[in-house]
Order: sequence, then structure tokens, then C-alpha cells
Amino acid sequence: MKRFIYALLILPAIFLLTGCGEDNASNDWPDSAKQKAPSGLSEFEEVNGIGPVKAKLDIPAEFNTVKATEGEKIFDQKCYACHRLDERLVGPPLRKVTEKRSSEFIVNMILNPDEMQKKHPEVKKLLAEYMTQMPFQDVTMEETLLILEYLRSVADKQPTASK
Repeated sequence: MKRFIYALLILPAIFLLTGCGEDNASNDWPDSAKQKAPSGLSEFEEVNGIGPVKAKLDIPAEFNTVKATEGEKIFDQKCYACHRLDERLVGPPLRKVTEKRSSEFIVNMILNPDEMQKKHPEVKKLLAEYMTQMPFQDVTMEETLLILEYLRSVADKQPTASK
């Protein structure tokens, strides 16, 4: 009789414990919110940076020449004081940045440089190397995507004397 009573008490407890496990609850969160990296950033943030872009951008494989030309104008106004395509200046050279970093990372860096410099391990390394913080350049998401398009358009080109 005692075994029967124990079984009646233990079985519901087992169902409760297995039904409320931590793994089941964490599966309800989007992947971008799960903390997995030693830095405290999610896997997505480690690869794609911290900022307004929280999911993969829909970027076509081929760059748009018209948008790249518009992006070059914005780059010249907002970025050229500190960045060149092929030489180190106040900031790193940017010709090959689209090969080193994801589009999402680049956009997040442009739109959220303060938080990126404080929290992202790779950006902290750049800050230690260049010793100058990148300021926010008062650009919109649309302008940032045009800058990205320009950077994508120059990635495979040979260096020139002008930029």
C-alpha cells in the first residue's frame, strides 16, 4: 500500500519537473536573444554586431550601381574624414570590409558605434589598435544601406590613388 501511495505522489512530480524544464522554456525565445558567447552576446550579435539589425538583411548578391554611386557620395561626406579604402588613417581601411564582416555587422557598426565599441569584442580590439572612437554620423538606415552598397561595389576593385 505504501508503494502505491509513493507512486501516486512521485509520478505527478516527475511530470511537472519534465514539463517545466529550462530547455523547453528557452526554445520559445528567438535565437538572437539566446546568450551563448563568453562575451555575453548572442551568437547573432557576435557575428553581426549590436544594433538595430537583429536578423539577416535581404541583400542581393549583385550590387546596385546606382545605389553604390549614391553611397559613395554619403561615404565622402560622412566617412572620408577618418577612412580610406586602402590605407590606414584615423580608422581602418574599408575596401575589404565586406569580405571580413557581415553586412549586418557593418550596418550595426555605422548605426550604433557607441554600443558596439563598448560591448563587441572585435570592435574593442579595433578601438585599442586605432585609439579613436567612431562617432555616430547621423545617418539613416537608408543612407547606411547605400554606404554598404558602395563598400560592396569597391571590394573587388584594384586600389586607386584617389580613395
